[in-house]
Amino acid sequence: MTTEYLSAQALSKRFDHKPVLRDINLTVKPGDIVGLLGANGAGKTTLIELLLGYSLPTTGRASAFGTDAVHMPAEAKARIGFVPQVDELMPTMTAGQYLALIGSFYPAWDAAYADSLVEKWGIDRRELIRKSSQGQRQKLSLVAALAHRPDLIVLDEPVASLDPIARRLFLQQIIETTADGNRAVVFSSHIVSDVERLANVIWILKDGQLLWQGELDALKDSVVRIHVPESAASQARVTLRNVLADRVATSGQRKLIALRAPDEDWSALETRLGADARVEQLGLEDIFVELHS
Repeated sequence: MTTEYLSAQALSKRFDHKPVLRDINLTVKPGDIVGLLGANGAGKTTLIELLLGYSLPTTGRASAFGTDAVHMPAEAKARIGFVPQVDELMPTMTAGQYLALIGSFYPAWDAAYADSLVEKWGIDRRELIRKSSQGQRQKLSLVAALAHRPDLIVLDEPVASLDPIARRLFLQQIIETTADGNRAVVFSSHIVSDVERLANVIWILKDGQLLWQGELDALKDSVVRIHVPESAASQARVTLRNVLADRVATSGQRKLIALRAPDEDWSALETRLGADARVEQLGLEDIFVELHS
């Protein structure tokens, strides 16, 4: 039995001969909480649709629970909870009617758990979905995705319409849901602080390619910003490996250079570059900005 919940091998997608994703290789295992980052148009939603079999790849293959994603059997689909970027709720139903309908499709539906989420997130079961705010609709979509206690939860911009309190409750719920290490989550978000708080694995898409796939801590250890005087920038570029960005700062005319070299000794690097050099560790948001400079 496979230990991979999702995988992709040389996965590519074109629309009208325009490449959207190119040669994507990845895996998702139990216990992974994957934060998917990318600028608008990077291909995040397309990647999610390919991984779940909602879209056909141009080349390559995506698998879910060891089966081809496009031909996923019903028992594999029942192990997945999915919230798309645009909800697919039924506007003429009440929230309660909708949950009852969705629950009827899942033998493992946990009605008590659904009730607890409805109460925690302040969802009115009697309200018509078409009269609900976007935030309430998003909460309802999340309950529908979580209440059958899936092994794999896939969320495309799940908190975009939630207020800060609801976002915090959602993040806490994901942490509790995955605490046993037997479940996995993949979620895309533009709120980098949420990704940094929740994810232990980061995927960064840029120009249709997976620029980074790995642990958050490893990413933060391997990308830094180097501050050097303008006069020393040329020599620094020779000394450094894998320069990702090279710019003049707005103050002091000092170069800012981000690089990725996991085996680099940062303290020794400062010594090699000279007394005026300074190595700055970065948070996830700064790393994301540097990688997209």
